[in-house]
Amino acid sequence: MAPLQAARAQERHSEQRGGRARRATGNQRAKPLFDDATRVMLTLLYQRQVCSMKLLGDMLEVTPNCIGHLVAETRRVLEDHGHQPGYAPSRFTTADALMAFLDTAETPTRTRIMESLSHPRLTGMSRAELDALARRLAPRQVAQVERASYQRRGADRQPGSRSGVFPQKLGDRERVVVAILYLRRLCTLDILADVLGDVSRSSIGNVVREIRPLLAEGRLLPPPATTRYRTATELLATANEGTDTPTS
Repeated sequence: MAPLQAARAQERHSEQRGGRARRATGNQRAKPLFDDATRVMLTLLYQRQVCSMKLLGDMLEVTPNCIGHLVAETRRVLEDHGHQPGYAPSRFTTADALMAFLDTAETPTRTRIMESLSHPRLTGMSRAELDALARRLAPRQVAQVERASYQRRGADRQPGSRSGVFPQKLGDRERVVVAILYLRRLCTLDILADVLGDVSRSSIGNVVREIRPLLAEGRLLPPPATTRYRTATELLATANEGTDTPTS
């Protein structure tokens, strides 16, 4: 993949310059900041939604924009080869949590919470069906983010800028899960925010407003549940008891 990565980088540089390169002075043999293998690794970490660009940047002491450029180039190479990395089973929001996982294989708290919230008792569908739904909605979520960015910019994206950025607080699958729970009227936005701990009520509300029309387009809106939970403790307790038999 190295020659293809180099070609993509040259393409981006040409777009940014608006033409062919002119002979430059200085050290033309300077090594790039990241080698080819590292660029692939960082791209896969981001594509699999292991963590955000900001977290990768903080850990490597570079800017998120630097990570964004290398991800944009390498991702296109992976897509050209039909490589779809899928989602990682765990997502990390802090460097400490990521390093602890590497040292001890300790599952982060967010992963355990999302595993509970994904229980068929709550979602009304099997975990396989939920995963299939998340994969089905993933490209629509990317397109939705791009439309929103276009409306904010009021113009086309500038050459060399990054696109297809997943929301930093919640990954694609997590967004589908919380939207399904709320649309099933299992609980309020406040309870979902209380369960997750590090995501605000307003952020979850935004997720629901964004995911609902995607589900409606595909006639995938879930039916309301027969039970409504009044506290985060009740919600998690239901998920952590019994078998994986969906109810509605």
